[in-house]
Amino acid sequence: MKDVIASRERDSDESDQASFEEELRLALRQADRESRLLNNIEAALKRIESGEYGYCEQTGEPIGLARLMFRPTAKLCIEAKERQEQQEHHYRKARWE
Repeated sequence: MKDVIASRERDSDESDQASFEEELRLALRQADRESRLLNNIEAALKRIESGEYGYCEQTGEPIGLARLMFRPTAKLCIEAKERQEQQEHHYRKARWE
């Protein structure tokens, strides 16, 4: 990979290099997403094996079929997920103030 990047730096003008870097950034981002998704799928399979699949990790309540159909790897019920997102939003907002 480093050889490909190095050869592109020598053989291309600035606009070609910028395009290549953007394509590389997008490819790395996609690979990261796929890696995280694979980890989430493996964790969901373990929860199925242990009998914990379909129950919220925070509340212990059933997650709900609609949510599981939409996101089979869900670990939180919709209420717990909303609370988590509100806390994350509050934290991000507090950091920028």
